Amino acid sequence: MTGTAFKKLALVTGASRGLGFAIAEELAAEGWHIMAVARTVGGLEALDDVIQARGGSATLAPLDITKPEEMETLANGILGRWGGLQLWIHTAVHAAPLSPAAHSDAKDMEKSVATNLTGTATLIPLIDPLLRAGDGTAVFFEDDRAGQPYFGSYGATKAAQIALARSYAVEAAKIGPKVKIVAPRPMATAVRARFFPSEDRSPLIDCRDEAKRLLADL
Repeated sequence: MTGTAFKKLALVTGASRGLGFAIAEELAAEGWHIMAVARTVGGLEALDDVIQARGGSATLAPLDITKPEEMETLANGILGRWGGLQLWIHTAVHAAPLSPAAHSDAKDMEKSVATNLTGTATLIPLIDPLLRAGDGTAVFFEDDRAGQPYFGSYGATKAAQIALARSYAVEAAKIGPKVKIVAPRPMATAVRARFFPSEDRSPLIDCRDEAKRLLADL
């Protein structure tokens, strides 16, 4: 590693809300420096406030994973400042509104493909050398909605993302980096509230509790 006193660097794509926010917060509390990526500046600033209040540190990167030039800048910045990466948490996702497949909105599908599939496909080749240099681990999050009614755009593109991650995991099994695919339990997130507005939320898991459970297994 070069040019830094930090021994552990975690890149969190999709860090401004939900599980990504919670994982970034917990990692920072454990001594990781967080490279927090999201499009929402306000969400990143809120994360930074929480991290600093708990004695941690973060670098905020208000970037869009659907823009390859911004992701290249991100990867080059990590390489130049830190020389490698120990953990990549990829929670960035576009959750399109529920809709019958016969009435799917073209813009929602385009955004779902760009974020959930193409964005991930852009990031993997950029982040892979950083993880190799830092003996790192990539983590992807499964949400199996493929084939469920009204989940056409989200379900299809999220399934495609995980299919790509599974290929990456098999290819990297012997040569690295480590690639893990985990399945979070149902959480009380804003995305879930949009999907299931009438759901009883009392049995749902708090994002921070789920973040702690998932991190304990990594």
